[in-house]
Amino acid sequence: MLPEGSSEPNPLADRRDSRQKKADGHPVNPNNPPARKEGGDAHLSAPPLWTLREIRGSGDNAGMGAQTKTVDAAVDGAALAAVARRAIAQTVAMIHQANHREDAQDTDPKVGGHPAACTSSAHILTALHAVVREPQDFVCCKPHASPMDHSLHHQMGLFAHADKSWFSEDESEAVMSTLRKFPEDGEPVFQSYHARTDPDQFRFLPSGSVGIPPVVSVYTALAYRYARDHNLEVPEDVFFWSLIGDSEFREGSLMECMPDAAERELGRVVWIVDYNRQNLDGTRIPNQRGLRGTDAHRMEAQGLANGWNVIQVRHGAVRRAAFAKPGGDDLKRVLEEGFSDYELQILLLLQDAAQTRKALLERDPGLGDLLGTMEDDHVLALFQDLGGHDMDALVEALKGAKTDLQSPTLVIAHTVKGWGLECYAAPGNHSELPREAEVEALLQAEGLSMQRPYERFGEGTPECALLAARGEEMRTGIEAQREMRERNREEVRTRIAAAGGLPETLEIDTRLFPVLHTQWMWGQLASKLVRVGTHAELERSGREGLKDLTANDQRWAPAADLVLTTSPDVGTSTQISPIMDHKVYGPESEKDLETAHGAAGTQRPTLHPSEDPWTRHVRFEIAEANCMSAVGAFGRMGHHIGIPFFPIMTVYDFFIKRALDQLFYNLYYGAEFVILGTPSGVTLAPEGAQHSWKSDIQIPNLITWEPIFGIEVDWILCDAIRRHFDDENEGRRGVLIRAVTRSIEQRELLRRMRRHPRYRNDPEDLDSDPLPDEEILAATRTDCLDGGYYLVDFRGQPDYEPGANAMHIFAMGSPATEALEASDRLREMGVYANVIAVTSPDLLLGGLGRATDYAHLRQTLGCTGDLHLTPHEPVKTSAELATLAGRRTPVVAVVDGEPGLLDNIGSVLGVRQITLGVRKFSKSGRPDQVFRYQHIDAESIIEACGRALSETAMERIQVSRRALDELHNRAPAIRDWREIWTPEAPS
Repeated sequence: MLPEGSSEPNPLADRRDSRQKKADGHPVNPNNPPARKEGGDAHLSAPPLWTLREIRGSGDNAGMGAQTKTVDAAVDGAALAAVARRAIAQTVAMIHQANHREDAQDTDPKVGGHPAACTSSAHILTALHAVVREPQDFVCCKPHASPMDHSLHHQMGLFAHADKSWFSEDESEAVMSTLRKFPEDGEPVFQSYHARTDPDQFRFLPSGSVGIPPVVSVYTALAYRYARDHNLEVPEDVFFWSLIGDSEFREGSLMECMPDAAERELGRVVWIVDYNRQNLDGTRIPNQRGLRGTDAHRMEAQGLANGWNVIQVRHGAVRRAAFAKPGGDDLKRVLEEGFSDYELQILLLLQDAAQTRKALLERDPGLGDLLGTMEDDHVLALFQDLGGHDMDALVEALKGAKTDLQSPTLVIAHTVKGWGLECYAAPGNHSELPREAEVEALLQAEGLSMQRPYERFGEGTPECALLAARGEEMRTGIEAQREMRERNREEVRTRIAAAGGLPETLEIDTRLFPVLHTQWMWGQLASKLVRVGTHAELERSGREGLKDLTANDQRWAPAADLVLTTSPDVGTSTQISPIMDHKVYGPESEKDLETAHGAAGTQRPTLHPSEDPWTRHVRFEIAEANCMSAVGAFGRMGHHIGIPFFPIMTVYDFFIKRALDQLFYNLYYGAEFVILGTPSGVTLAPEGAQHSWKSDIQIPNLITWEPIFGIEVDWILCDAIRRHFDDENEGRRGVLIRAVTRSIEQRELLRRMRRHPRYRNDPEDLDSDPLPDEEILAATRTDCLDGGYYLVDFRGQPDYEPGANAMHIFAMGSPATEALEASDRLREMGVYANVIAVTSPDLLLGGLGRATDYAHLRQTLGCTGDLHLTPHEPVKTSAELATLAGRRTPVVAVVDGEPGLLDNIGSVLGVRQITLGVRKFSKSGRPDQVFRYQHIDAESIIEACGRALSETAMERIQVSRRALDELHNRAPAIRDWREIWTPEAPS
């Protein structure tokens, strides 16, 4: 273990000058490049390591001992403590009101709240908000402490309306009573945890999901650095603060991210652990024997092992004064290493001076002289004086976390859960609610009442002066950030408009590739976007042999400049090697030895990272969760600072599941991005069962696409980019495109489309010439981008009878080839099976389709549940009745994935549907073998069509014969469609 005050040398000290560049963007010396220039030249005079050691304390009483530095002269430590106390009282009142609303119903679920979790972090958050944090900084807070943030922001006047105007003091007081209230008519309220709709959400990351917001803060820091290195306007000196619960700190997402933050040298990231030793269920009891120390020691070792600076904030002023006395070193050692977390918590709970004195002496009898000078109250105060409730110690620690701009910092603030409440240190106090009498007492101690609990400090008080000045500083800074955002966004719009607007296609030439797959097409599109986007930077650098941009390329250039790609170590296997080659973004911590020794391969990308402005790929190890958080962080930059990065994440589709929590967070937060999930489904036949399941992912703000032909990928991606830059992607900011590595003949698209009546010069004459291919593709593009199009359309044939001999096959993705084969064979049997290619189930059948009442499906494509009547035979028992056969157009759907992706077509249309999908774990093999195994092959489609038609044919309707004499005299219809159905069922 590395105890507090460790004098271990900083392994990054020798690299402190490793990142400086010349103005022209080239390294001064590849073998010894100087330090990054960031936030002016402040980093060049970074304080020596003793600064951190002073904050941590050391064995020789240096640092935060009796002579500890105090808070800045401009900051009144006593006033800060008073601010924290009032915030506690108002936080408890917020939670109490949420649980005692007059409109509550007897059957309502509990409201609850987390006063104990709030109070343990009260002083940490007061130091952060009232002193250390700057307006441009980002903050994420453990979910259960959100009312504490609201209380502090209320005192500083930082609530804003949706139109960005600031709340008046009366409005601010009023909104404090809305915690967990439903927002009627759009009124401002506070959600349970930090939400993007809160009145104080500026630069706050939503916190409803533990373990993810701190990771998002890391990759938001990376996005800011990337923007600065690519010569874009972002504010200087932005820090990224996260308050984390000590149980939350065991979340796997945090452990996965820690080494990445250090390797990327994100020194502006600060994680603060609220170390109160309790979680939801009660006191945490980590095995100190197994961990070889307390959990605080483990956290410190974890941080140091992963390249982080670590600051322990263990001791308050009472303890520090005692440490300066004879025997103080031994007392410090006992307090830091003598008690397990469980023992410490029990003694804090008991608040018994005699037992506390006894426990200290048991661990070191030599403390008798020092403790003998102390009264019982002093012993208790000493034992309870944890640094996480000492304003001076916290301010110094948080300021110390800002001194190293190269390494992230972990601050471990030792606190007590339930500080200031009757449930102080009580096991299981996480959701314990104070009695009304306790709430009244807390308010009365602050000069407040239950009738007006949210009054601010009075004029003329030190607290009022501190908060007013701080509030004005924060509001001015926030307004400046908003102005920068609008300025950046307008500049991007102007550049795109000046270039002629975004085209509909990237014009990939596929003439030499008649047989290709959608993943290959993605690689071509990505390569072109990056080539166009980096052309200007490479040209300025003097790079020779650059391909000239076409007129179409030049229109794409302003948007392409903001496109970047990411991948969790699958770039080469997902066709994006060209955009990785010499374009990987990251700190230049090593010399490019491959190039230096001539070992770089011509068939593989050179992955040596740099921070040059032509880099466009952010490389990850096998860490889908990190990559997903990063793509969301980059995809929020347009909202944060007006730089609308368009990040595209390439990932094996099956492993999106590893990052579903992160994906949900991104979508809730409104991030804008594309996920290229490839390869996908059982179409990846050789990979077998473990790489093949395709989930039915339906999350608000996500649109899913599954193209069949290469040109569809072009249309879909270009449309997503246009919508992103034109702000036309409400409800569909996240884009998931699923691709495959199974090839298809590209000419099949036009070959099929030319046969459609609508694409003939004379739609009534099926033998007339087809329209020009450009017109056909333009119309098909429109249908494709609306969710689906006809690949085979038999409507208009003379003997076409819906339901009798005509039906629809809806096919999504690669099994469309099976649907086409089935349609051809069914036609030979006398059945008209239209094939509709589903490009987006969300647009055609999901939430986005529902918003238009499924207009594209029902109106444009003409799919309905209309009943078509044909005569049958008279009912023998009544001369007044005749029986008709009812015919609706049945549906068969085929999808390489969960049936739920397409199985609601019938319910939308009101017709019989049979869905063929993946219902069992797959096996390795050729696609045709696996398709047969899953029953999504042509034979299975044919059999399903026969069954659907047969069941449709058996529908009967009885009507008055007198009303239908003419129909009654006609020949009877076929009773059962299977009378013309003879094929054997597939094996």
